Amino acid sequence: MITRRTLLQSSAAFGAVLAMPHVARAAGKTLRIAHAANEVHPGHILATSFADSLEELMPGAFNIQIFPNRQLGDDKQLLEGTVAGTLDVTAVSGVLIPLVTGRPAMNAWQLPFLVKDYDHFGQLALGEVGQKIQDDLREAGLIGLATADTGQRNFLSAKGAVTTLEDFAGLKTRIVPVPLHQQIWETVGTAPVGLPYGEVYGALETGVIDAVEINVSSMLGENLWEVGKHFTLTGHYPWHMATIMSQVYWDGLGDEEKAAVAEAGRRSITKTLDYAKTQDLEGREELKAKGVEIVELTDLGAMRERVAGLTAEWATKDPLIAELVAAAGQPA
Repeated sequence: MITRRTLLQSSAAFGAVLAMPHVARAAGKTLRIAHAANEVHPGHILATSFADSLEELMPGAFNIQIFPNRQLGDDKQLLEGTVAGTLDVTAVSGVLIPLVTGRPAMNAWQLPFLVKDYDHFGQLALGEVGQKIQDDLREAGLIGLATADTGQRNFLSAKGAVTTLEDFAGLKTRIVPVPLHQQIWETVGTAPVGLPYGEVYGALETGVIDAVEINVSSMLGENLWEVGKHFTLTGHYPWHMATIMSQVYWDGLGDEEKAAVAEAGRRSITKTLDYAKTQDLEGREELKAKGVEIVELTDLGAMRERVAGLTAEWATKDPLIAELVAAAGQPA
């Protein structure tokens, strides 16, 4: 587990690499937000909608600077910098938070087929259990401000169409190298390969990997449609991103500022989900126009059954995971 204490020394030079910000606002208290996503990705909307909401709530109080496109590093580097206090805020893929902080609750969002759709995600994220999972990050020196689905995950193959459960067998499939993803994709039957996000295009192009589990926004933002032409709609889990603030920055805010920051985070969830849902549907048509074959998995029920046991297993790993599982099964 990485803590602020262990990161301070290694991150001392991090501030020297700041690039020109993508967005700058009125003079006020400087607030830097970094993320790894492209500007068309909902992760960028998570950052910009937070910034816009904060400006609406406290006009001119913050000079907000947004650094997209891995300008300040990849997800793991950004998360570590926020833990260390060398970054103010980051919007980061939630799957990496347990890896870096040792707090497992964020894994709950990606239990296979637990979250039904974007509306269901919003119900949970803005509810009591969603807030508890964000608050759990305080133990790691982080302030959770928002968690949103930035695109339901599907399956992209560069080899051929995947239309049945058996078609997954042995495919070298890029995953984020974390225990939950490793277990899910081994259970499905693929051969998981851990690779950084920025290496996916080249790996598909050269045959280092055969496939990747991915969302529409990343297909478009990273031009993956150029190297993978077979897209199977599985919707196996959301790609959740979290807006997190350094405890160091939070402690320097007044009570009114803290309240505005928290409210801006909540507002950004709904705006991001609306964008992600629209982009998901419209983006499929754009991908078709670019020559991507989009198919259904004919035995999606069999895929669900194969991974169903993982939910109960992972619910035993943390009370908050169990609480989200229970909440997800309740009627709206």
